[in-house]
Amino acid sequence: MKKKVLAMVLATAMVLGLTACGSAAAPAAEAPAAEAVEEAPAADTAEAPAAEAPAASGEAIKVGIINNDPNESGYRTANDKDLKATFSAENGYDAQFAYSLKNDEQIAAAQKFIQDGVDYLLLSAADTSGWDSVLKDAQDAGIQVILFDRTIDADPSLYAASIVSDMDKEGQTAVDWLAGQNLDEYNVIHIQGVMGSAAQKGRSGALDAKVAAEANWNIVKQQTAEWNAENAQQIVQSVIDAGTPFNVIYAENDDMAKGAVAALDAANISHGVGKDVIVMGFDCNKWALEELLAQNWNYDGQCNPFQSSYIDTVIKTLQSGGTIAEKTIIMDEKGFDASTITQADVDQYGI
Repeated sequence: MKKKVLAMVLATAMVLGLTACGSAAAPAAEAPAAEAVEEAPAADTAEAPAAEAPAASGEAIKVGIINNDPNESGYRTANDKDLKATFSAENGYDAQFAYSLKNDEQIAAAQKFIQDGVDYLLLSAADTSGWDSVLKDAQDAGIQVILFDRTIDADPSLYAASIVSDMDKEGQTAVDWLAGQNLDEYNVIHIQGVMGSAAQKGRSGALDAKVAAEANWNIVKQQTAEWNAENAQQIVQSVIDAGTPFNVIYAENDDMAKGAVAALDAANISHGVGKDVIVMGFDCNKWALEELLAQNWNYDGQCNPFQSSYIDTVIKTLQSGGTIAEKTIIMDEKGFDASTITQADVDQYGI
């Protein structure tokens, strides 16, 4: 995948970031309970890049990190763990974390961090819109904003850098794979993530476009399960109960695919390679890739959660008075097919 680089100073960080992804074979530890704002605990820094001197004054770099609920999914747990390993006291940071799946609550957290006088505001937005005003406040206060994981609809002058996934490409890669299955008819249960998020928009957009363009592609049911397995199970169960034919589950994360499969199993409907229903997920949790390896699922799209080493390098560059030549880096990602996935893939890419 073509990606932009942040400049020569990021070359080392890119290698470290990809290595972190490759070394993430062990399942992520259970995330702490979400709180409005919490102090970052001392973290195991084995997976974090080596720290340089914090600030010229010797004081810790104050960072406010706004993320989605770490209990949302395995991806989010891995993402939160990666951030806490890097932005620790041992690495020269004074970090606070705020979690929410709601845009207004995230914006309120951003306002509090601005009032607290953080040096950097790191943001994975719940929704792509509504951020201009608070980011302008941060800019006026001399606070640098760095986007991670997800893009937003805001003037690029309002943030210093963006280290994100190409959600549109994730969706297009998945839909291209599905089209390659050459089904006579596509009757799709489309289970969406939180509406308005960059992940939902990107993964939905490609499928919506394909359905609009092809006469033999149909959406049987399209509904948000808000990344939740139980909600996804209920959606699929409702289609089964209605007696509506379907042959594809397109779930926008692994947890929702898991919930969908639970409904299929309860109804004794076969799924996976060569079976009645194609099952598709996103995020590449290790347990999900194992379902592909067992051919119980058909496809899983990667979403790389390991952005912290890139962000760390951006901050250290700015702290040393350097400049960022390019604002955006796109994480390297791929899709996996149950017919070709290997145990080595599971070990390397499973989060």
